Amino acid sequence: MINRRRMLNDFTEMVKIKCSSGAEREIADLLKQRLAELGLAVSEDDAGKKIGGNAGNVFGYLRGNATSAPTVFLSAHMDCVDPCAGVEPVLKDGVIACAGDTVLGADDKAGVAAIMEAVRVIKEENIPHGDIQIVFTVAEEGGLSGSKNLEPSLLKADFGYALDSGGSPGEIITMAPGQNSIKILVYGKKAHAGVAPEEGVNAIVLAGKALAAVKYGRIDFETTANFGIIKGGIATNIVPDTVAIQAEARSRNLDKLQAQTEHMRKTFEEVARTNGGRAEVTVDKAYDPYVLEDSSPVVALAKDAAASIGLTPVVTASGGGSDANYFNNYGVPTAVLGVGMSKVHTTEEYIKEEDLYNSAAYVVAIIKTAAQMKKN
Repeated sequence: MINRRRMLNDFTEMVKIKCSSGAEREIADLLKQRLAELGLAVSEDDAGKKIGGNAGNVFGYLRGNATSAPTVFLSAHMDCVDPCAGVEPVLKDGVIACAGDTVLGADDKAGVAAIMEAVRVIKEENIPHGDIQIVFTVAEEGGLSGSKNLEPSLLKADFGYALDSGGSPGEIITMAPGQNSIKILVYGKKAHAGVAPEEGVNAIVLAGKALAAVKYGRIDFETTANFGIIKGGIATNIVPDTVAIQAEARSRNLDKLQAQTEHMRKTFEEVARTNGGRAEVTVDKAYDPYVLEDSSPVVALAKDAAASIGLTPVVTASGGGSDANYFNNYGVPTAVLGVGMSKVHTTEEYIKEEDLYNSAAYVVAIIKTAAQMKKN
């Protein structure tokens, strides 16, 4: 049975710890200590060094007492978006929010707290379970950098779950897009805007013409594109010769992702060239998409486990990426589970107290259900 008071205290303690992306040392040390106290084998990788952070991904491994059960993987990320210093969690009318001008940090301390409480419960109640691997990642908010720099051979599970979505417990995300990061440099020609403007080629105008011609926003039901940052010009009396733009394309279909990316590239190159300038477009793959079939063990188990404790399983897709994109790419089928966090990345962030406890109960149910399965 979930110890509500303990879990609430655990959650509120963790959200008070400042844990910006790349600065997770304090929360990482706390979780390593508590995992070790629960009898797990604990380690930390070198992802922090690779990304210039002060902590790596934290691993915990608990040997099972159900010999033929599959190994289940449970994950959540330790970092939060800023501002996350000086968080003052307040519980009122069954809702946990923050009193000050900070995020709450339920994204993703709700996932961390659910995993920790579930492990405590199965240990205290001697619940049958297979091997359990836990990974608490760093820098998820910093572009999935922790999971991106995780050594795939360290993952030992047959399948797993990342507790990192805003849906209520019972929501199971089985599809998420891949993303390409697109950087565009538009070059014109510098000139004095008052003395000889006809000698210049305005890079800002070139960029504007390209932006007016390109497809963006909602492309179709599984594809999006966005232009997020634009910088150019140094003075009103100078025809600007350079504009830098940062954009992205996303799709759950790799062919569509490639097509949208190429459309954006060609549009900028052609518009700039035909108007007397040029464009350089650089594309970096951020992460690949994933799709899990409803009949797959990871999804079927999640649905059965939800139903076993009275939660309504809801299988859905996401428009955002998460560590699960990398875990799936590494060969560990991973679904994302809703934990009830709401208005994340804002100072209005909150979570219902009941969703917090139900998330832990759901993890316990997943572990119990997996113990009854036979490993393939």
